Amino acid sequence: MKRIRNLQSPQIATLLVFIFAGVLLSCETNASKNEITAEMALEGVSNYCHNEYDWSAAEENPDIMSVTMGEESDSAYQVVFRSYTGAFVYFYVNKESGSTRMEEYVPSLNIKSEAGTIDLYDYLKNQ
Repeated sequence: MKRIRNLQSPQIATLLVFIFAGVLLSCETNASKNEITAEMALEGVSNYCHNEYDWSAAEENPDIMSVTMGEESDSAYQVVFRSYTGAFVYFYVNKESGSTRMEEYVPSLNIKSEAGTIDLYDYLKNQ
């Protein structure tokens, strides 16, 4: 506390400018990360799927693999990946944070399992 009291007016002004700039920068970063749209959810998940899964099976028959929008809730978008094997991966994209939970479902075996998480922003090209 004594150090702050001993600061001169120009030093206080400079300190306040740095604090204010830091707060603004923090707010800008958080605001831009809080604006997930349905289009961003679909783009990010599609980029992830094209990165992580082998799409060569779909070259001759593109309909056997797909990434589509699913349901939307107040807090998340659902994006669905359909594999050539018939399995589905459901991506639940948090609208506020971009944190994305994955759940795999194999209909032929009636098995659902958690498949991990990703940060959607890691798979958006213009972010």
